[in-house]
Amino acid sequence: MTRSTPPTDAPIPHSGKQADYTIAGATYSGTPLPAGLYVVATPIGNLGDITIRALATLAAADLIYCEDTRISRRLLERYGISTRLSPYHDHNADKVRPEILRRLEAGAALALISDAGTPIVSDPGYKLVRAALEKDIEVIPLPGPSAPIAGLAKSGLPSDRFFFGGFLPVKQGARRKVLEELKALRATLIFFETGGRIAASLADVAEALGPRQVVVTRELTKLHETAITGEAGSLAQTIGKLKGEITLLIAPPENAGEVSEGEIDEALRTALGQLPAGKAAAQVAKQLGLSRQVLYDRAVALKRQMA
Repeated sequence: MTRSTPPTDAPIPHSGKQADYTIAGATYSGTPLPAGLYVVATPIGNLGDITIRALATLAAADLIYCEDTRISRRLLERYGISTRLSPYHDHNADKVRPEILRRLEAGAALALISDAGTPIVSDPGYKLVRAALEKDIEVIPLPGPSAPIAGLAKSGLPSDRFFFGGFLPVKQGARRKVLEELKALRATLIFFETGGRIAASLADVAEALGPRQVVVTRELTKLHETAITGEAGSLAQTIGKLKGEITLLIAPPENAGEVSEGEIDEALRTALGQLPAGKAAAQVAKQLGLSRQVLYDRAVALKRQMA
């Protein structure tokens, strides 16, 4: 093995901790970190996607907080990093957070990672970051792999505007409500989903948003990476259950924002001639690709005028 200087700018020294890491048989000697909370993105599948800066930071940190020590240990072992791991996740966050803050206030350099991707995205990391900032503790983000961005890059859907909604709700009613609220948003919608629920979620996408193109990406950056493209309703009937991590991307509406107020009112008046306000709003929302809640308020006002 050879020993080299780090291939990145060395951080400002903080303590005397040795900070070695190994890449392809070559060992690099880093220097210790200044005090602060380091929010470090880790690979979402392919361990080769880790950044050099992330390796140097994880090697030099006084302690690494992670979701699952077993998963994170594989990453550290791959790169010869000996920094101690400690769990920080949904089930222990409230208890552990004060301990982390005390260490940070005492001058420690601590790293925060998740099982995959960027901490604070769909995990309790954001509460720790917020608490640290409230105490004027330095927070240093280290960007890197992200499943929503990787999925967007692979999907071919519009990328100039997008909305990340985390995990879709488990229950159908709540799931449809979330989708309905986003119906008029002129942006690609991105969600996490599980393999067992993907068919049901696609059916709800078709019901709430109409015939939208969707892309179901699976196992991004891994050996069996796939992307399945099609219309939401059709895919719901054929996709079945899938294994692995899933990122669901939904195309923006084609006609959102292109319908005039006059056209909306005309469609609502026609529907109100036969239906109550709620059903009229739902019918026109599906017809025009707009938000049912916004149309409901307008339908109520028009119904009063027509009375």
